[in-house]
Amino acid sequence: MSSLAAEPVPSLYAVPAFMRFWYARLAGTIGNQMLMVAVGWQMYDLTGSAWDLGLVGLFQFLPALLLTLVAGHVADQVDRSKVLATCMAVQVVIAATLAAATWHTAATRELLFVLSVALGCAKAFQMPAQQALVPLLVPQSMLARALAFSSAGMQAAIIGGPAIGGFVYAAGATVVYVVCGVLFLLAVWLFLRIGHPHVPRAKEPVSLATLLAGVKFIWQRPVVLGAISLDLFAVLLGGATALLPIYAKDILHTGPWGLGVLRAAPAVGALLMSVALTRWPITRRVGRVMFAAVAVFGVATIVFALSRSFVLSFVALWVTGAADMISVVIRQSLVQLETPDEMRGRVSAVNSVFIGASNQLGEFESGATAALLGPVGSVLLGGIGTLVVVAVWMKIFPPLAHRQNLSGSD
Repeated sequence: MSSLAAEPVPSLYAVPAFMRFWYARLAGTIGNQMLMVAVGWQMYDLTGSAWDLGLVGLFQFLPALLLTLVAGHVADQVDRSKVLATCMAVQVVIAATLAAATWHTAATRELLFVLSVALGCAKAFQMPAQQALVPLLVPQSMLARALAFSSAGMQAAIIGGPAIGGFVYAAGATVVYVVCGVLFLLAVWLFLRIGHPHVPRAKEPVSLATLLAGVKFIWQRPVVLGAISLDLFAVLLGGATALLPIYAKDILHTGPWGLGVLRAAPAVGALLMSVALTRWPITRRVGRVMFAAVAVFGVATIVFALSRSFVLSFVALWVTGAADMISVVIRQSLVQLETPDEMRGRVSAVNSVFIGASNQLGEFESGATAALLGPVGSVLLGGIGTLVVVAVWMKIFPPLAHRQNLSGSD
């Protein structure tokens, strides 16, 4: 494939700062996935309410939305590794509080909601600092490979974390929370040991102008705006995850095991593709490759919508995960390389909200259109809509469509 690099691969393991970051992120993500399994199960044990389960997710998302601009400003003013260590330390406190409350049978619905808000606040500051730190840890030529490798670790954690959490939960929720706390402590230690050079910047007073600087920067850069908005609208229209229970039960006629396999399929595809991109990063015609990947995502979504075969449905979802990973790595690389370091925190904060909003609103869009058109009509419309977005975005963002290299050089 002409768009894949053929030169020898420099080793990411030879970059200690990045590897400490990678291990810290892996530990933190596994801990977070385990924590969410335990909180969800415990909430349902306490209330038996699906509404309360939904509120747990909402109470985590709202702080990220409300604190976006402040979190981005902090990531541009403070040593990002220390911001990440602080966020992990907050999650240590949350896990310890849950463990103590559960051990003393004092865990309540209200406590779980309050701690969900606290977890959302920590994540609000964690995400932009995490995204903006990677370009400081590796040479520019290795950024795409580093992002792919980082995504591989995250996908592995997303696949394995809930399974580990469910297995450990058999010993009790308290045990899960203790294990989570240990993982968060490990992440704190690793983040503090990253050791990248932090250059103190002149402190910018907090004002509306400084808080909105990231939004202004994105709006004035067609490549960055096109890349971020493409993700928002493609995921908003193309997501079928929320309707998988209906497909598993009523269309493909499988049990809970089938639902579990279908839910894992995109993550497995993303994991394998991220491993491949770590070895063979995309370095040529990146704009066209990105749009082609999103188009493949749309076609695979259409195939899933029309499929009545469990195997074909699994393959289609696997392809959506793999295609999305290609797009994610290119988009993230472009956004980071197009953004000066003093703006990366604020730009990453806005990007994080776009990603979160696309996932949350995408599930709402799927449910709303399914109520009107049925599940097949909803997913089919989403796949077709994704292809329309690709065609429109290639027209209105030609610098992005014709981008040759990630760095912008010929």
